[in-house]
Amino acid sequence: MRRRIERVRVGAGDEVATSRREDRLAVEEPLEIRVGGEQFAVTMRTPGDDFDLVAGFLLSEGVLGIGAPAAMRFCAGEPGEENTYNVIDATLGPDAAADALPDTRRVLATSACGLCGIPSLDAVTKSSRFDVADDPLRIELGVLLSLPDRLRAEQRLFDDTGGVHAAGLFTADGELLCLREDVGRHNAVDKVVGWAVREGRLPLSGTVLQVSGRASFELVQKARLAGIPMLSAVSAPSTAAVEQADAAGLTLAGFSRGTGINLYTRADRVRR
Repeated sequence: MRRRIERVRVGAGDEVATSRREDRLAVEEPLEIRVGGEQFAVTMRTPGDDFDLVAGFLLSEGVLGIGAPAAMRFCAGEPGEENTYNVIDATLGPDAAADALPDTRRVLATSACGLCGIPSLDAVTKSSRFDVADDPLRIELGVLLSLPDRLRAEQRLFDDTGGVHAAGLFTADGELLCLREDVGRHNAVDKVVGWAVREGRLPLSGTVLQVSGRASFELVQKARLAGIPMLSAVSAPSTAAVEQADAAGLTLAGFSRGTGINLYTRADRVRR
């Protein structure tokens, strides 16, 4: 597996003195995603859990159904090249929507943007197989408020680098099911969703997705496509995130900081 951390020498100083010391940085490298041998997209990510990332990404693009790809493998970038483990070729399963492939991005998606390269506004919003509005999830307020701290306590890569985002999938009782870290917020969520896809757990009813940053449109959509009825963020949501969550019947929480929280949609799922 590719290294997720690299050591570099940096200069550090204050008003008294300067010095040279070692710093540990999160690795950011491109991952080329191929489907059936044809390039589908290239995204910047932190290596690790790459098969989860590909499965989650393909689900969020509307290519996968509820089943995992039939196969995934690392391959060399060009014929005769050494395998860098930065290219994955996925073979779709029988429930995949192969007709979604012609409308793909086929461009670079940076680690800062989950929707880079979308060809049209109509392609932004995707329909979901799952109706989260009817999900019976109920969660105690105290449990919901505890999730950011529980997420932070498990962020090993952040402890080493201070430079990655995290997403964690929790039950209504606060049990952590899956946590993933990445330099990209949307990548961390794709890795969590992709884990669930590969484990055959969709839809993810009765769960809460806790993220370490803000709640944007694409994160709400990724949760909705996986059947997750609640998304909680430690920072603010965008207007588009709130509008989409409200229309879908998804509970969206923001500014979850341990002692307080804002419930923007479907607050009825939180027991006070």
